[in-house]
Amino acid sequence: MSSQRHREQGQMRGSMDRSHIVSAVTDGMRERAGPMPLQGSDAVRIEQIMRGKLVEFTVQVGQYKTPSSVLDALDAAIAADISLMVLGAKRFGVNLRDRDTLKVGENVFIHKSVPEGWWDAYFELSKKAYAPILMMARHCLAPFTWTECLRMFEPVGIDRWSHELGLKFGMRDGLTCPVGARWVVVYWSRKVLSNTLSPQLRALLFMAANFAAIRLEQIVGPDPRRIGRQMSPLTARELSVLRLASIGHRTKRIAQLLELGEETIRSHLKKAQAKLGAKDRLHAVAEALRHQLIP
Repeated sequence: MSSQRHREQGQMRGSMDRSHIVSAVTDGMRERAGPMPLQGSDAVRIEQIMRGKLVEFTVQVGQYKTPSSVLDALDAAIAADISLMVLGAKRFGVNLRDRDTLKVGENVFIHKSVPEGWWDAYFELSKKAYAPILMMARHCLAPFTWTECLRMFEPVGIDRWSHELGLKFGMRDGLTCPVGARWVVVYWSRKVLSNTLSPQLRALLFMAANFAAIRLEQIVGPDPRRIGRQMSPLTARELSVLRLASIGHRTKRIAQLLELGEETIRSHLKKAQAKLGAKDRLHAVAEALRHQLIP
């Protein structure tokens, strides 16, 4: 009986030792493989953790005194399991051509998690072409991922520059959160986010981005260029001409509809082009639509 017990105990210890070895090997493989895809209960657990941390961020955001501390706190509230980090925040200028006045620390704030050299390359390339993601952010109310933007617009050639630049620096995807057409707060990731962000997580991150933008506006102060500025640089007559041109009417028909002379219509178009920095009539209509000056 005694020898049988010893054999059973030895088998149990051997089994336990093998379990420890398998567990250790499995843990090592997980560490080397990086974050595992979120599954069922894991996703629920992470959402619960992030819900608490992000809500806590919105409560405490008023105590942060600098833009960097706001972004650091937001980044710290994100669970590492979802491989998401804060990229930064940008305050939109008065018009689209204000991209030439972008200054880090004044209207652009880049988080320390961003790969070194990305912003310098982005800034130089943005002078040559529009960035579809930021253009979309300026006119959207809801957050969207970079992958969703690519699928929607299917950009080719030079329009893919921001996506290609991100891949070069290991920034595979991101979540862009527009805030009131004045700010945009952006998160980035080294993997595609479609299988990572649930609707609940997306809503939580968007909520936190709104609070971050509000606090950033309080810290840096209002944009002096907006104070006392008219909503539109164009006159009511110039807007009427552009609105009719945007639905396909030619000069003669616009003159008839507005009961004005054709030369007067041409004059309004030229003045609108000059104010919008447009090269021709078509460009003027496009700029007016981008700035939401005409419906």
